[in-house]
Amino acid sequence: MKPQIGITEAHLKKSITILSSILANEMALYIKLRKFHWNVSGESFMELHKLFEGQYKQLEESIDEIAERVSKLGGKTIGTMKEFSDLTIIKESPNHYPAQKDMLKELLQDHEIIILHLRKDVDISFKENMDAGTADFLTGLMEAHETMAWTLRRYLD
Repeated sequence: MKPQIGITEAHLKKSITILSSILANEMALYIKLRKFHWNVSGESFMELHKLFEGQYKQLEESIDEIAERVSKLGGKTIGTMKEFSDLTIIKESPNHYPAQKDMLKELLQDHEIIILHLRKDVDISFKENMDAGTADFLTGLMEAHETMAWTLRRYLD
């Protein structure tokens, strides 16, 4: 049954496409945070181990909320590594295990890339898709990434 929530079917499809791309980015960053959590070493091992864990746990919640938003809009949620890989803008680095400072820089860059895309997606959702609910949801997600980026940036100052 299609939702009758005051958003055209075309706009719903556009919102679902945006959300699917965001979901792919969140999954790619989640996996990278897990990799860095598992492989961090050095003087600040435990502090960064816990920092990365906190961020990936935060993303776990966001990932589920994004998937549920897709469903609320009448869509089907992607859920395979291939689908995530095809849609993400986050770069992977197989067989690459950076030092602590490089991990922080890479994660900061990823959060900032996501923030820039979310900022555009908020505008599209509100102005073009007439989907204030998704715009509001994405604003909250953007603010969470801004906080995570700020935390990483503080380690690099």
